[in-house]
Amino acid sequence: MTYANVITRLKEAAGPNGWSEDAGEIAPHLVEWRSKYQGHSTLLLKPQTTAQVSAILAICNQTGNAIVPQGGNTGLVGGQIPLNGEILLSLGRMNKIRNVDAEGASIIVEAGVVLANVQHAADEAGKYFPLSLAAEGSATIGGNLSTNAGGVNVLRYGPARDLVLGLEVVLADGRVLDLLRTLRKDNTGYDLKQLFIGAEGTLGVITAAALKLFPKPKSRVTAFAAVPSPEAAIALLNRMQDETGGQVSAFELIPRVGLEFVLKHIPQTSDPLAAPSPWYVLMEATSAALPLNDIAESVIAHAMDTGLVADAVFAASEAQAASLWRVRESLSEAQKHEGASIKHDVSVPVRAIPELLKNGIAAVEKIVPGARPVPFGHIGDGNIHFNFSVPAGGDNDVFLTKWNEVSRAVHNIVHSLGGSISAEHGLGVMKRDEIVRYKSPAEIELMRTLKRTLDPNNILNPGKGVAI
Repeated sequence: MTYANVITRLKEAAGPNGWSEDAGEIAPHLVEWRSKYQGHSTLLLKPQTTAQVSAILAICNQTGNAIVPQGGNTGLVGGQIPLNGEILLSLGRMNKIRNVDAEGASIIVEAGVVLANVQHAADEAGKYFPLSLAAEGSATIGGNLSTNAGGVNVLRYGPARDLVLGLEVVLADGRVLDLLRTLRKDNTGYDLKQLFIGAEGTLGVITAAALKLFPKPKSRVTAFAAVPSPEAAIALLNRMQDETGGQVSAFELIPRVGLEFVLKHIPQTSDPLAAPSPWYVLMEATSAALPLNDIAESVIAHAMDTGLVADAVFAASEAQAASLWRVRESLSEAQKHEGASIKHDVSVPVRAIPELLKNGIAAVEKIVPGARPVPFGHIGDGNIHFNFSVPAGGDNDVFLTKWNEVSRAVHNIVHSLGGSISAEHGLGVMKRDEIVRYKSPAEIELMRTLKRTLDPNNILNPGKGVAI
């Protein structure tokens, strides 16, 4: 069968309006947000049903044509980009919310549903879906699950993996694996759905998911506090968790330089506090019943008396809370305006964060004197976005030539502390080869065995994740 015949069959399988060869339409799908990876593809498939996805994968498997699944194209490690001319499979048209069960605290959605729309549907049903991240207005559930997205509420609710009750997955040969159950307890063998969460589309294509819902928070407190050090931030976190009974949902670390970048480059932002501080934390606690304001204010007052906190402000309205969160969510965008950056998404045990920052900054300073560290993120669960901006007045291109050397230094320190070189972004192509340095041979071989078993012809997102 000629390639042209294969393309004809794939177009027919995708159905009316289910494909495009228009370069202008395909172009936005070929570059990721940081512009680090530029791909190429001449065929974009846009199925609207699981049956169409099944037919497409069956054809690709029969003919040996590689295919790259893509959700909202918000990934940051190149996992969703067709780098070698593969066929591109967008799940964006599979955007139906199939069922909302408020009594059963679950929602069933298709892979192309935007995360913010899941949150809205849950809210309309009087429930809460806690997965939340900066790209929630464009990221889709299929991509969130395929990368095991984290976000700001992992501390309280866990990553995407912990929010899944069931999945519908199309395997490489086109078979549909129906695991779309909403049971809370099912002890009947291997938990197969977990194989596909965080697999970055290399083992199967997620087409729908049954997700957990939670009681809607009735009490919410948001505070922005100045702290002298990461050690003080961790001490404050532990005290807040103890006093609220574990109700802290988000606890974010922000360095002064990061705040200054935001104030300089992001319109309509202002410094929440009167005096500068080397570090800040943005914290949020929620409860379906417990009044938290008095508890949180008491903890902060005591922390100020003991020197853990220099100053703090509490959001008095939803608008003020959104303003505080805008500072945190604008950090990546603000850093773009400061020139080139070398970024790391890493995690270590919470107690090891100060050592990671101290040793990591020192190691990078030796490689690139004057590099500006901008570490921020989810200190509550040990996930730090350990970023470095080009030295002030430095050459962007020269700085980026140090990417591998800088990353290796940071990753070695992370590994020595018992951490992970990818906390929530995945491996994609960026960390595909690096991971073999830090996973045991047994882990790597078992993952490769799974890949060979479920995708023996290597058609699903080849060259991503743990490569064969």
